[in-house]
Amino acid sequence: MPSPFPGMDPYLESRAIWPDLHQSLITYSRDALQPRIRPRYHARIGERIYVIPSHRIIYPDISITWRRPEPAPALAGGVAVLAPDEPTIISVPPQEVRETFVEILDLTQGGRLVTVIEVLSPANKMPGEGRELYLRKQEELLAGEVHLVEIDLLSQGEPTVAAPLSSLDPYRPWRYLISVSRAGNREKFEVYFVGLRQRLPRVAIPLTEPDPDATLDLQAVFEQCYERGAYEDLVDYGKEPEARLTEEDAAWADALLREKKLRA
Repeated sequence: MPSPFPGMDPYLESRAIWPDLHQSLITYSRDALQPRIRPRYHARIGERIYVIPSHRIIYPDISITWRRPEPAPALAGGVAVLAPDEPTIISVPPQEVRETFVEILDLTQGGRLVTVIEVLSPANKMPGEGRELYLRKQEELLAGEVHLVEIDLLSQGEPTVAAPLSSLDPYRPWRYLISVSRAGNREKFEVYFVGLRQRLPRVAIPLTEPDPDATLDLQAVFEQCYERGAYEDLVDYGKEPEARLTEEDAAWADALLREKKLRA
């Protein structure tokens, strides 16, 4: 069963489903690009690992709880001294975060890194260490000779793509963003603005000049993710999505789901 939505499915923005979808988008984007760029180029999955303190959007796997034994009352000159009650000590270890991305290498130049494709995650868009680390990595890429493609299919959180927010605001309303920054021309951004009711775009992926761009059909990639992930087993379209919709989009989505007999 395909997603009932013409483009990105807002129900897949949920915290329970998004991590699986994120990994699938990375994998199938790599697979879609590989035959289009070989033999000169090679697309592979890279991984970034960092450790951050636990906070409200990270769920630690382990916490250690213990209670100190109650001490006997202290005496001062034969009189009991009032002591504080002993708290329960809860130890929450730092959270290891793994983020994957696609990188394109030029094999004719010793595997030189040409392009990085990022699919933004909640940690990249929420205030905190995760976002700060991502912005630092973004700054490093923009300072180098590497093309940067950022795919933001999460409506919640702060816009984090390299294109300045002041340049994006005049094009509102939009829900999702894809931003392309080409090495050697950082003053211009190629931005795809996507609404809930739109098909996801075919994105131009830059390579080394004078080679033509490779085209990544993001909608085809998403449809592959939905089908192979069997997300219809996990989504209850009779309920409202975890991700917020505008009043107009909510009414449109309700009519769409009723038409497809996914909502009573």
